[in-house]
Amino acid sequence: MITVRNLAIASASALVCVSVALSLTAGETVQGPAGEAFYTPPANLPDGERGSLIYSRALDGTMALPSAARNSLVLYRSLDPNGKSTVVSGSVSVPQGKPPEGGWPVITWTQGTTGLNAICAPSRDTAEGPEHAYIETISHLLDGFVKDGFAVVATDYQGLGVAGFHPFLQGIPTGRNALDMLRAGRILEPEIGKRYAVMGHSQGGQVDLFAASQGPSYVPELKLLGDVAFAPGSQIASRLAAVMTSAKTELSLPYVLYTLQSYAKTDPAIDLKRILTPEAIAHLPDLQEQCMSHALMTGYWSTAIAKDQFVANADIEPFLKFAAENEAGALQISAPTLVIQGTGDVTVFPATTNALVRQMCSGGNVVEYKTFDGADHNGSMVAGGATAHDWIKARFAGKPAQNDCATLKKPAAE
Repeated sequence: MITVRNLAIASASALVCVSVALSLTAGETVQGPAGEAFYTPPANLPDGERGSLIYSRALDGTMALPSAARNSLVLYRSLDPNGKSTVVSGSVSVPQGKPPEGGWPVITWTQGTTGLNAICAPSRDTAEGPEHAYIETISHLLDGFVKDGFAVVATDYQGLGVAGFHPFLQGIPTGRNALDMLRAGRILEPEIGKRYAVMGHSQGGQVDLFAASQGPSYVPELKLLGDVAFAPGSQIASRLAAVMTSAKTELSLPYVLYTLQSYAKTDPAIDLKRILTPEAIAHLPDLQEQCMSHALMTGYWSTAIAKDQFVANADIEPFLKFAAENEAGALQISAPTLVIQGTGDVTVFPATTNALVRQMCSGGNVVEYKTFDGADHNGSMVAGGATAHDWIKARFAGKPAQNDCATLKKPAAE
């Protein structure tokens, strides 16, 4: 849930931001440097309003969508977990042709887990990139929207692209990154309109839901029409419990360790030395090498027995408290939500998403839930892409959304 503490931080930051002028107004651009130098913010950069554009340049690589009239790489300001100004990178793609009245409809995209290293950012991906297969799937999905007249903006999140701390599975700051990306995109491309949808996958599915929940208050000048979450991450506490008792290697273990490090960095009450063994702590830097695929398939963490990484009587209560604050099932979302899940997913389990949807329904949200037989984790975007496309088009056309909450039943297998 969004806590009083986080709301206070957001409110204080918003008051500060209101009094600070944008670095660039609509249509103005500053040319950013070529190559990797783009991702190093200018020295002594002053704080500015969240969503303000620092600089941009033409984008190449995987996130340059083939059907777009222009693909741009941007550096912009957002807020970190403590409500302080931070610099984030991302991309902006606009369609061919003339925008409709009111400007291009826009989607802010939130990607799934690529890693903790700055090189893992989608905007830095190329055909030889460490997470290219995943980001290429994203690019194909998003290109279909651009071809159909949607602008697409995509944050890299804090700590990816621009080096620094990445608040992994922290819904409020990463959701802000996605919403501030909308503002930056509209400064760069003034023909992008005010109506938007949020869409994301996996980690980005959690971000999607937090961005949709915050959107009406965080970017009140814009109009949220709906959000789509592919295989959204949730049930964080139960995933930790599962790996703490597993006597085998677990695909989930690196994700759990990403989360432990992220939460401990933000909340000093979480002491990793009271949760993880000295050997596990000694190998945590391995997770910063390259990106997610490297962590899953090579080195210590690819063969580690999950339960052996945790001390006896681990002190996880502070972690569980922080995790509860990052569960999207407790959110209130003012616009309709579409959740898409593959039944063959072994990264975000179908039962996990079933639980999330029921939690969202219990909170009074409007949720449509679609499952695709046999689709794996990334395959949910492939199998469910056309459904997501039609659903988003219907929201922009003003059609009412279906609500499955009244008929949703607990599956017999759970």
